[in-house]
Amino acid sequence: MTQTQKSQTTQEKKEQAYQKHVEQATPRYSLPWRMCKAFVTGGVLCLIGQMILNYAANRAGLDQETAGSWCSMLLVLASVILTGLNLYPKLVEWGGAGALVPITGFANSIASAAIEYQKEGQVFGIGCKIFTIAGPVILYGILTSWGLGVLYWLLGLAGIVS
Repeated sequence: MTQTQKSQTTQEKKEQAYQKHVEQATPRYSLPWRMCKAFVTGGVLCLIGQMILNYAANRAGLDQETAGSWCSMLLVLASVILTGLNLYPKLVEWGGAGALVPITGFANSIASAAIEYQKEGQVFGIGCKIFTIAGPVILYGILTSWGLGVLYWLLGLAGIVS
């Protein structure tokens, strides 16, 4: 066996060992089960939001717009408090996208960045890093809404949309 063949055999053994390690280290999960958990988690968060909205509108006597504002603020507050107590990350671990997609997930992304970088100071820590995760979402949302607004305006000029 030549030196080149020996090195190829050694390389193949390393690759096989690496593939075996990857297979052992990669977590196995059931996609349908994870989807069900995300659906339930998102549904429960929406149910809580609807309960707040109904209470604010029917019991507290607020108009629909003010009740919606209070609902959003209370959900954000609850998410930030749960993030500070390190409970929201456990909810995200269990519920996946069901906990990350609603407004509570957005508040969690901002609060967790603030908590993580607070040791670096108010300006260079929290001030610079707070939108690390949420910044691209905000930017994409603003650019998309601007683009759709221009498209709507152009369609209005053409008489297609009134």
